[in-house]
Amino acid sequence: MKTCILLLLALTLSANAQPITWTEQSMSALPAGVKLWRGERVSPALMAWYLKVNMNDTTIAIRPYVTTASGGVEGIVPMVQRFHAYAGINGGFFSGSTSLSTVVYPNEVKAQNPSSLVRNSVTYPVTRSMFSVTNSRQMRVNWIYHFGSRVQDIYAFASPTPNSPGSPAPVPQQANGTPYANVLAGIGGAPTLVKGGAANVTYDQEVMFGSGVGLDVQEPRTAVGYTSNRYAILLVADGRSAQSSGVTLPELAQIMIDLGCVEAMNLDGGGSTQMAVGDSLINLPVGSTYQRPVPTMLAVVRAESLQAPRTPVFEKNIDTGDQGATLVSPTNGWFASANPGYWGTTPAQLHPIGNGNSYARFRVGTAVNAFYEVYGWWVASSNRATNVPFVIRHADGQDTVRVNQAQNGSQWVRIGGTYRFNNDTSLAIYVSNAATTNSYIVADAVRVISYDPATASVRPIADASASGFRLEQNYPNPFNPITNIRFTIQTLTVEVPTNSVGTQSGSQFTILKVFDIMGRELTTLVQQPLEPGTYETTFDASALSSGLYFYRLQAGRFSETKKLVVVR
Repeated sequence: MKTCILLLLALTLSANAQPITWTEQSMSALPAGVKLWRGERVSPALMAWYLKVNMNDTTIAIRPYVTTASGGVEGIVPMVQRFHAYAGINGGFFSGSTSLSTVVYPNEVKAQNPSSLVRNSVTYPVTRSMFSVTNSRQMRVNWIYHFGSRVQDIYAFASPTPNSPGSPAPVPQQANGTPYANVLAGIGGAPTLVKGGAANVTYDQEVMFGSGVGLDVQEPRTAVGYTSNRYAILLVADGRSAQSSGVTLPELAQIMIDLGCVEAMNLDGGGSTQMAVGDSLINLPVGSTYQRPVPTMLAVVRAESLQAPRTPVFEKNIDTGDQGATLVSPTNGWFASANPGYWGTTPAQLHPIGNGNSYARFRVGTAVNAFYEVYGWWVASSNRATNVPFVIRHADGQDTVRVNQAQNGSQWVRIGGTYRFNNDTSLAIYVSNAATTNSYIVADAVRVISYDPATASVRPIADASASGFRLEQNYPNPFNPITNIRFTIQTLTVEVPTNSVGTQSGSQFTILKVFDIMGRELTTLVQQPLEPGTYETTFDASALSSGLYFYRLQAGRFSETKKLVVVR
């Protein structure tokens, strides 16, 4: 492609008492707000590159991508070209074609960091790192945990899980974290390298021991961070060659600090370490031009590539463990998958392919007669069928859409077009075993969403004249199957620290959930920032049996719980 013209400007920084000389490169494929720098160190030999992206320039942005290539993975150059990006680096950790690190698109979680890891038969609950960009173009690196499969279910923690070899940390609790309410895009990795402008390599806490990623071993590395004046730093360091020995994680942290980073995080390294600008491979992964196929990247893009899509006003998720889901098999052939990456708290369910007499049924049953989009979630693997029938029984008939469950795992995948649903309890989505390729089908979870304002789950009733918090008794009560819940959020001005992941002054992050009599969470009705006022939401209990349940409102420091009764 274009040749690099070395500019005369050079900057010398230090890393571990060894000088790295950085020289700016001029590449016509990059816009004015993005600069490429090349670094060299004599001893031990090191070659490194970083992109410096001016996030004050509103014409450019950074965001992750999950490849749509047919095999679910590809090299960095074709991925940059596929998404028409200016440049990109490889993303987080992965297995096969499945990302094992968080990927957040606007309003959508495409992949999740692990919630726990097993080392020597010991299970370690874990918070892992995420680099994110907010709606206001602020950047952050936080230790996060997914309490569900939505963006609203991501919580940030002030410190990582206190794991150490042989000593697992307690399971993270929502009460100890902060909802990551304003993240627009993000990518996961591990470990964190820099916090508050100082080295803070949380290797043990993020259970990197036993992962194959060494702490004090010189290796190829990829990292992302940002400076206090809103420049993103995307860096790759070559290794495993005579030209470049690589760096340790503590060295990598120091390099990011020397480049001005106040927070930084490690991404997948080793043979995955890659950087591309336009159609040019910039570095030499492990000493050659071979590009290891990877499923994700962090890219520099035009700002319009990060425009948030329409926000659904209604969303309903049905997991295999929910009462709205039923597994049917004359041969009792359903069994739980051992693979990670399943949605919610119930492992994905597998069944051998067959003649269609076995299926998973997810009853939709929406309160409002409207048009909805359908999404499916499954755990992908090479033994999954590539033509699994999703049978959608909607108000206007029935459609069958076949999907490839060997690919695009652990993310919401749209199934077919738009379908009309209502409160008819016979309307459902079926995952059938009438597939003909490979060995198994997967049933994990389905989602229906709507943009129709009539389906909105939270309706404003009154404006900010409200002066107190109040959770009202649902009406009707007892009910079958629909009830309404009204609540009031008071005016409250709070000072939000600059590094907080909370909401802005005046609004309250509001959570309304339903629990069974054992205290188990059943569904989330509201989980978003709300301005002061009175609101009403509808609860559809079609999937629940008769009995006593509880609903709880949390807004700021206010919390109140009330009872509701379902009758059949």
